[in-house]
Amino acid sequence: MLETTIDIKPSPSELRGFDILHHPRMNKSTAFTAAERDALGLVGLLPEGIESEETQIQRIMQQLGHKTIDLDKYIYLSALQDNDETLYYKVLMSDPALFMPLVYTPTVGEACQKFGHILRRPKGLYLSIARRGQIEEILRNWPEQDVRFIVVTDGERILGLGDLGVNGMGIPIGKLALYTACAGVPPQFTLPITLDVGTNNETLLTDPLYLGLRQPRVRGDEYDAFIEEFVMAVQEVFPKCCIQFEDFANFHAVPILEHYRDRVCCFNDDIQGTAAVAVAGILAGLRLTGGKMSDQTFLFFGAGSAGTGIAELLSQVMIQEGLSAEQARARCWLFNRKGLLQSSRTDLADFQQPFAHPHAPIDDFVAAIADLKPTAIIGVSTVAKAFNQAVIEAMTRINPWPIIFPYSNPTSHSECTAQEAYKWSGGRAVFASGSPFAPVKYGNQTFVPGQGNNVYIFPAMGMAIYATQAKRVTDEMFITAAKAVAEQVTQSDLDVGLIYPPQSEILKTSLHVAQKVAENIFDSNLAGVTKPTDLRTFIESQVYKPEYKSLV
Repeated sequence: MLETTIDIKPSPSELRGFDILHHPRMNKSTAFTAAERDALGLVGLLPEGIESEETQIQRIMQQLGHKTIDLDKYIYLSALQDNDETLYYKVLMSDPALFMPLVYTPTVGEACQKFGHILRRPKGLYLSIARRGQIEEILRNWPEQDVRFIVVTDGERILGLGDLGVNGMGIPIGKLALYTACAGVPPQFTLPITLDVGTNNETLLTDPLYLGLRQPRVRGDEYDAFIEEFVMAVQEVFPKCCIQFEDFANFHAVPILEHYRDRVCCFNDDIQGTAAVAVAGILAGLRLTGGKMSDQTFLFFGAGSAGTGIAELLSQVMIQEGLSAEQARARCWLFNRKGLLQSSRTDLADFQQPFAHPHAPIDDFVAAIADLKPTAIIGVSTVAKAFNQAVIEAMTRINPWPIIFPYSNPTSHSECTAQEAYKWSGGRAVFASGSPFAPVKYGNQTFVPGQGNNVYIFPAMGMAIYATQAKRVTDEMFITAAKAVAEQVTQSDLDVGLIYPPQSEILKTSLHVAQKVAENIFDSNLAGVTKPTDLRTFIESQVYKPEYKSLV
């Protein structure tokens, strides 16, 4: 009779010596104390010097300073995350305004394009459609049994870069890093996932270093069944988990959200998060221009899921101000590569129809501005330089303070730069962009461009959902988040043209937003825990702190 041996993996608390140094959540590197080194078999595996976290950060900053290319800094920080998770987050949280552009947009765009070439150590889970029927089993391979957040992409519409297949994994990794760095969601509860359904990117299919399935993308019923298997497997394996859908193509993003939003705890950041950050920017911007939301007319350049998502959330705010749904939507116009969305067009998707109003065809954006007289233009097209001088000047002719929001990412796809908006508007633009821009001097004033970055929304939503164990995510929660962001913009911020809170204070901002959203969750009876007496203290008690814990 054969004897069966069961291989039981040690828990992190049972690790010793070399194994501890290779466990990113346990490793302290040169900060292990003398007692820990003796007790855990680390003597001789480390230099004798024992360093504080501050000294470790000093070394990291020095090493980063020697790197002149942002992608190299991204690779370095990714390796730090693999090696010492606590130190990684301590670095990020020490200066979020500095590190966010390095671990997420715009640097993450280039990282995704070159993902197969810069890979050091795989992170997260890759779920291949070739493994249909095994998804639940694969999810159980993840070492953490209690996952509260999954950010998932199928890689088809990565930022403004298009189909990058499994190279899109950089997006879930980056998003979840910001959940922790910007709102304090404990990293052990997060899981980045890429769904590999193939790619239609011929460059990737012929790249010997591409890591995904080498086949065209799967469509139709087979794709839908794969998404269903994934979502239902998450409910089984991680029953308290919220799913954030990220960077799916429009024709999948909208139906997936509509199909699952009332069945499971989920949201789509490209649709709802982008909408909320835009609403926040408009609300703050109106403190400069005057008027209510329901007084505005919005013209979008780009009519995909992001554009319609923003338009719908803006409409919901206008409805709260007293307009009917029809009246509110009539104040939102969309324009795409075939011209103005109007009711006689026959090429529109279902999700675009609510914003296709009766109007004569217009195929020129400047002509649309002259005819519709919008108070704000919002770019979600990924078409670089679409807001050219003629566009900005047209907006300036009809508005004393034109609202100009080129929201497309990465920077190379922005509809205009901050410099162009301020110059062509004579310093009158109320400006925010999707990518970061440096301060702009125009005349005697220096403007600080706001970045309408979803980082103001999704990490705070994450903290609120995590703390309350919310059962669902609603549009009302996103409106609450938008208002909570806008109310933190100070008069001194507005004086320099900044319509979002400074990113240097993102943790403070996020916790305020999380508290407001948590209140909405409790009031809507969507929480999975009992409402605490002091909600602010309760939220703060859930916050991850990047501090080494004693191991002896």
